Amino acid sequence: MSTIKSKIESLLFISAKPMAASQLADLIKADKKEIIKNADELLADYKNNQAGVQIIKDGLKYQMVRAPENAKIIQEFIKDETTGELSRPSLEALTIIAYRGPVSKIDLDRIRGVNCALILRNLLLRGLIEGKPDKKKNEIYYTATFDFIRFIGLNDIKELPDYEKLHQDDSIDKMLKQNEPRN
Repeated sequence: MSTIKSKIESLLFISAKPMAASQLADLIKADKKEIIKNADELLADYKNNQAGVQIIKDGLKYQMVRAPENAKIIQEFIKDETTGELSRPSLEALTIIAYRGPVSKIDLDRIRGVNCALILRNLLLRGLIEGKPDKKKNEIYYTATFDFIRFIGLNDIKELPDYEKLHQDDSIDKMLKQNEPRN
């Protein structure tokens, strides 16, 4: 597989939403026509291999999705995953987001000391958090949703126990600043 095709595949795999050919070109540092050619080839490869995931195209946007014939099993899995109890790590991440939000994935990872990608995905699927992009910092910042606030029986996030004290506490900010990676 060409390097460009491999990079497109990786980006589509991690993206939760469609990616424009121009966005892929910017990220991969390649010509847009080359991106379209490789993305179209990748789309055909997946279709011909009858894989469990497919690549779809809408205009000049591409997205990796589950294969249509697997819809039922995926719906059952998501139902199970989004209706069961939250794990302790999920509760920890949700607590940090509720009290410290908006918080970036990088900061959440550093606070918890582990990669939180799957936890964030699960919380997003459940509708308990939402991500908002910060284009200047090129990061997504997560906050608790209205559904989360309603689910725990509050009218406002500020009604969480000790919210003002913990939201304003700068000890986490100091720790993050100290442990910031040096370039």
